[in-house]
Amino acid sequence: MDNKNHSAASQDHVGMILKTVERGWWGFVDMVARLGWGRLALVILLGLMLGGILNLHMLVVTLALVAILVKILALGKHQAEQAADQAIARSEEAEQQAELEALRRQLAEARMGALQAQIEPHFLFNTLSSVCQLMEDSPARALSMQKALIRYLRSSLPEWRDSPGETSLSLQLELSRAYLEIMQLRMEDRLQVRIAVPESLLPARFPVMMLQTLVENAIKHGLEPKAEGGSIEIHAKVLDGKLRLEVRDDGAGFPELPGQGMGLANIRERLALLYGQQAELALEAPETGGTRATIALPFALS
Repeated sequence: MDNKNHSAASQDHVGMILKTVERGWWGFVDMVARLGWGRLALVILLGLMLGGILNLHMLVVTLALVAILVKILALGKHQAEQAADQAIARSEEAEQQAELEALRRQLAEARMGALQAQIEPHFLFNTLSSVCQLMEDSPARALSMQKALIRYLRSSLPEWRDSPGETSLSLQLELSRAYLEIMQLRMEDRLQVRIAVPESLLPARFPVMMLQTLVENAIKHGLEPKAEGGSIEIHAKVLDGKLRLEVRDDGAGFPELPGQGMGLANIRERLALLYGQQAELALEAPETGGTRATIALPFALS
């Protein structure tokens, strides 16, 4: 029994010694980690001097080497923790930025939908008004116009709902052709139309209803006010990586330099929402008369 008690006491004593050594070790590591390199060098120098006096030179050298090693390891650990903290901060900042960009996109899409909604009723009202006028004077022409309107709506309404921002230039030309067919039925020989767009550009991405707005403006402000009417031309080309779509008329032009009005302001705001400063609407009043409107935006295929 006495041997067992003595063995247990010895184990307890060894355990206490190990705990004391462990606490001392981590205390030493903590002290070395907190010391700057200058103070640590001073401590090592004093230790070497004291070790020489007490004839403990090897012990002091060993402790000095251990202290330097611990300091290097502690510095590496500290730098790794700092790098980890910075990475976490950057990740959180990136997540916040991504959330902010998502909110901005949602806001832009909502604003763009609201702007586009201003155009749809405007176009439909004008066309239906023309149909009603023709029904009194020429029912056959009114029926042809009604069929053209149906073709327009059949192709345009799905695009308005599914692609609120962009669609293909080809589809936008089809919509404008249908509209111009309606206006030719109304204006008869007073309206001539010419469309010159290379086939290779038909798949290009183009904002919904912008071409239509320019065409409407050309007829409403340029050609309808003239007794003899006139012509409207649509051209497209790629220059310096940008698709340039031009709508030109030889009509009366604007009372003042073009650029005002809801339709054109709508185009400018939507271009800014979709492309920022990479797109623009340019309006000119040529010396020969009429108006030239050009939309320039980054060229991309559907």
